[in-house]
Amino acid sequence: MKTARDWGLVPTGMTPGAMNAMTDVPGIRVGHCDIRGPGLMTGVTAIVPHGKDIFRLRPRAAVEVINGFGKSTGLMQLAELGMIETPILLTNTFGVAACTETLIRRAIADNPQIGRDWSTVNALVCECNDGQINDIQALAVTPDHAGAALDAALDGRFMQGSRGAGSGMTAFGFKAGIGTASRCLQIGGGHVLAALVLANFGNAGDLILPDGRRPRPARRAEAERGSVIVVMATDLPLGDRQLQRVARRGAAGLARLGAFWGHGSGDIVLCFTTADPVVFPADADVVTQGRLSDEHIDLVFRAAAEATQEAVLNALCLAEPAQGRDGRIFPALPDWLKQNPLS
Repeated sequence: MKTARDWGLVPTGMTPGAMNAMTDVPGIRVGHCDIRGPGLMTGVTAIVPHGKDIFRLRPRAAVEVINGFGKSTGLMQLAELGMIETPILLTNTFGVAACTETLIRRAIADNPQIGRDWSTVNALVCECNDGQINDIQALAVTPDHAGAALDAALDGRFMQGSRGAGSGMTAFGFKAGIGTASRCLQIGGGHVLAALVLANFGNAGDLILPDGRRPRPARRAEAERGSVIVVMATDLPLGDRQLQRVARRGAAGLARLGAFWGHGSGDIVLCFTTADPVVFPADADVVTQGRLSDEHIDLVFRAAAEATQEAVLNALCLAEPAQGRDGRIFPALPDWLKQNPLS
């Protein structure tokens, strides 16, 4: 299947990384577990920031809640303390509890002191509702599925589109799912910023492509009740305030696509850096951490907007058409592109 770039849908500006993916950031791994069966089209996607014990070596992070109609776990403590203690799992709305259990059990297995000699662990799980295609009431996601996604995490290319948590997602009236993109940052010897999205938002007919075309699938416009989770990662040293400012620019990438974040939409952006992680337990009374000069942060803002925009386009271009539970068809964007070429 073709990516958005293969279709000529390229946000103007910056250069992508070698794989144009989240895994362009050194050390990051991504894995999926697909769940299929009668009435079932769902799954779990895992983002693993590094290969060590994340509870003991915590990436610094921030969260930006664009519209808070969501059921995620771990965001409140992330906002308060500015760090991640577990891998990030993405799934459907009713799969959050199962994924949370897996993250807690794995953290305890690595660190039996958790919840006893040490504090508890802040499991980080985000969700979108795939109920238009998947029978979400079946509660199909189990802790074993979450574990399988973590075990499947790879440090190279990974599948996009209707995979893992993106299996049953839709956007702008089309089939969507998981997408990713990255941008090179020529700052301080070179760094990367990447975005991975779980795309499940946007009214049919609202999508705006980079070339100005506005695809209109044969679906009636409905109230915006979808959601999108954007996870950004970088190896650039950023302060806590800077991480949240970068996360906020994910909204610019979504707006370029025609999104307006309706009342019933859960739109959340996480941003973390692999630079200068927080050591636990602390090994010093005073810790020195690197921080980008704000004189260069506009380049990072642009990368955040561009990578988010292209990640959503990849989610749309690499997804296969699917039938909803009510029998309606969610077409693939590439089929529309074939029928409506640029003149």
